[in-house]
Amino acid sequence: MRNADPSIQRLVPSWPPIAILGVPFDNVTASEAVAGIEQMVASRHPHYLVTANVDFLVQAQTDVELRRILMEAHMVLCDGTPLVWASRILGNRLPERVAGSDLVPILLRVAARKGYRVFLLGATPEAVEEAAKRIQRDHPSLHLAGHYSPPFKMLLRMDHEEIKRRIHEAQPDLLFVAFGCPKAEKWISMHYRDLAVPVVIGVGATIDFLAGRVKRAPRWMQHGGLEWVYRMACEPRRLFKRYMKDLWVFGRRMAWQWWVLECRPWLLRQRSKKRTGRWWDVTHNVGRHCIMDLTGLSFVDSTDVGLLLKLQKKLHEDGRHFILVSVSPGVQRALESLRLKDHFDLAADKDGALRLIEERTSEQSALVAFCGAGDRHGLKWCGEITAANAGQFLHDTKEMMSRSAKHVPVEIDLSGARFIDSSGLTVMLRTQQWAWRQGTKLVFTGAQAPLRKVLRQATLEQLLLEKPELNGLTADFLSASQV
Repeated sequence: MRNADPSIQRLVPSWPPIAILGVPFDNVTASEAVAGIEQMVASRHPHYLVTANVDFLVQAQTDVELRRILMEAHMVLCDGTPLVWASRILGNRLPERVAGSDLVPILLRVAARKGYRVFLLGATPEAVEEAAKRIQRDHPSLHLAGHYSPPFKMLLRMDHEEIKRRIHEAQPDLLFVAFGCPKAEKWISMHYRDLAVPVVIGVGATIDFLAGRVKRAPRWMQHGGLEWVYRMACEPRRLFKRYMKDLWVFGRRMAWQWWVLECRPWLLRQRSKKRTGRWWDVTHNVGRHCIMDLTGLSFVDSTDVGLLLKLQKKLHEDGRHFILVSVSPGVQRALESLRLKDHFDLAADKDGALRLIEERTSEQSALVAFCGAGDRHGLKWCGEITAANAGQFLHDTKEMMSRSAKHVPVEIDLSGARFIDSSGLTVMLRTQQWAWRQGTKLVFTGAQAPLRKVLRQATLEQLLLEKPELNGLTADFLSASQV
């Protein structure tokens, strides 16, 4: 089963990424990151970048959607000296910290020199206004295409159409979003595909830094990994509890990752492949899809997992399925320790992988299907409901519901849905809203644990799953939401 796939060779990066708590960090310096961003701008295709710090990783341990967003970002940069230290312990040292607050000023200088259009989104109206003035003062030749601070609301209550209208009119090359994590990352994931912006980056408090409203730590504290101490000293009430939680969760999870992926395999001396081994050659081409046979691979380390995540992401971008075959207990244990086992498609053998590819392909061709539901008009949602296919889900659902008689109850079975993101939640809300206006009783049933986690994170589990009857709260939410 050693039919090397040349396309895999092209997708494997020359300097491998490293997975820290399940997030694949790109192994790049600040100058290499800027060069990559310039290539993205030149391509004119939409991309989103993440500058992830310890708090991002801690939030991603419980926020399933955020974890998926971080894993699928086109570039993940290390915004934290503790992450550089962690990469050393895990055996694949990241070259340096690439903080968003350092990267944005560099990109502004590049934009002024190359004629890129820049748009600032988020922060407070006063902060973004002051930041825009200072940017124009410091970079007179920069084309600041616009700035906007939308009213503060929950993610699903925001006026997304107004924000997108402003961005479409401005036609920026670089969009800096300052909604805070995870709101910024979820908003970007929802909309980056149809914004027609080559590079979108969540920048945290960077707009406040540019406006001079928040001071950064002295250079020696930044280089020593102590900037968090400075910020906590400036805002103890807001940051003390968060930083203490981050320290505890990150330290505990890192120790577990080090033991399972780095130390334990070394102690048992059972590694059948080295980190730099060419185990990704063991692949099959099945049409456009790829099967990777891991027979004989007893363990993987943090770099191996980073490579698998990057490879899977690139294949999925091309519409290709990626199946891991003959995964040993040691490899499964490693994936479980990083909460990634459900992120990969696993099969016992090649025949099982072929059946899984057929199943995934059929899901894509029939996202919404009729199903029997007693005296109710039944529909079933299948696969993943994300920003990439949310429009198709909504269109197909409305079309099928229109075929049933009015006032006949409709039940949508979610048991076949494996994952949902904020765009998928919007589809659920809009479907509920449309049914409400049609005078149709609609209930969602059968939601599995991954979907419930996302609904719970968005405080919508009770609203959409546990209260099928539209009460005053539901009606108020639906009528007030810009969905």
